[in-house]
Amino acid sequence: MKQFALIGAAGYIAPRHMRAIKDTGNMLASAYDINDSVGIIDSLSPDSQFFTEFERFQEHAFRLKRDPETALDYISICSPNYLHHAHIAAALRLGCDVICEKPLVPTSEILNELLLVEQETGKRVYNILQLRHHQAILDLKEKVAKEHNDKKYDVELTYITSRGKWYMESWKGDPRKSFGVATNIGVHFYDMLHFIFGKLERNVVHFTSNHKAAGYLEYEKARVRWFLSIDSNDLPDSVKGKKPTYRSITVDGDEMEFSEGFTDLHTTSYQEILAGRGYGIEDARHCVETVEAIRASKISVPTVGEGHPVLADLLR
Repeated sequence: MKQFALIGAAGYIAPRHMRAIKDTGNMLASAYDINDSVGIIDSLSPDSQFFTEFERFQEHAFRLKRDPETALDYISICSPNYLHHAHIAAALRLGCDVICEKPLVPTSEILNELLLVEQETGKRVYNILQLRHHQAILDLKEKVAKEHNDKKYDVELTYITSRGKWYMESWKGDPRKSFGVATNIGVHFYDMLHFIFGKLERNVVHFTSNHKAAGYLEYEKARVRWFLSIDSNDLPDSVKGKKPTYRSITVDGDEMEFSEGFTDLHTTSYQEILAGRGYGIEDARHCVETVEAIRASKISVPTVGEGHPVLADLLR
């Protein structure tokens, strides 16, 4: 049984990490968040310590470290995106391996800094790249790998995840803290595209706002038109009123709808990390570089065949 701590315990994604810790047979020893809406802990790890000040959480972790029986093995990080770097570095220096939500950090420069902290501490950072464990994605990756040719697939990626008015009032609506909608909700999709189709060769942004973004990516084996949105008005008519989220990929016109199968992917990610097969800093580099370039890109007028179908409506 490994001893875990969790930073960001009141966040949206934290319960999936708590469940993964429990379902892999491990113990959540302590948790921290500046907010105290963490009653979910009672149903998953009622004996966990909880702190609302980082200094007290950190001091508690140092006390646990004195005894090998209680010392923390892992710290899971679900804090706001802009705090990941500081929390990862602190966790490594506490002598723990780290499991961090996406996006790992916003820039490749910070990735390099974390590599130095890994070397200084002898500990590892793992990123939750859960789509690499989705069966539909694995099946597509296998299909592409088997077709040994120079063909480039025509891919259309659409991801719409409805968010209410609270979103723009939270840290997620502040691009200084979330790094924008393409980074916050898109980074693991860009990782998925790289995972399946290889190295990124071209990156163009056609539209961006606080609520949605669209562009074109060209990989070794794919030409990708993408659209991301947190606006429920963008949901297809077939989904509106039934589901708040729509995820779709078409490959050469064949649709692979993969809205299902997400429930247990955090637990699968934890199982792989604990078995020594987790995805580390270098695995995350490609998608970090992709979103870093998207944020720095100027808006371009789409050339024929490169614009996502929704783009015409966005540009009216």
